[in-house]
Amino acid sequence: MKKISSLFSLFLALSMGMQAQVSDPVKWTFSAKKKTADTYEVVITAVFAKPWQLYSQSTPNGGPIPTKITFRKNPLIIMNGNVKEVGTLQTKQDANYGIAVKYYSSSVSFVQVLKIKGSTSITGDVEYMTGDGEKALPPTKKAFNIKLQ
Repeated sequence: MKKISSLFSLFLALSMGMQAQVSDPVKWTFSAKKKTADTYEVVITAVFAKPWQLYSQSTPNGGPIPTKITFRKNPLIIMNGNVKEVGTLQTKQDANYGIAVKYYSSSVSFVQVLKIKGSTSITGDVEYMTGDGEKALPPTKKAFNIKLQ
């Protein structure tokens, strides 16, 4: 009986370890670059190893969930334009979805220009999905809080 219990514990530990290895291949960094006295560029960067891909904000409906950056409302912040993607955008017909999927390999930065009316922080979430060309991981959400001073 002790042997069976030990084997069960070993299999449980191995299965948990395998799940942890692919839990999230994306590493995120969040920063702000001061451009003028009241203007900043918020830079949200994703880095990931091949074969993983991160899907573009402009991935069409019917495919994987596109990356979405959501900023919480703050009366001290005025957004200037939309979030821009900086990286090498790739497009390929994906047989799994039946559409042309837009994605990045290895890294991408999302940049938002904004103006502030005093020292504050910008908070929000990045919702994203990754895949490796054969399988996709479920959508994931990461919160961020970036000081603007």
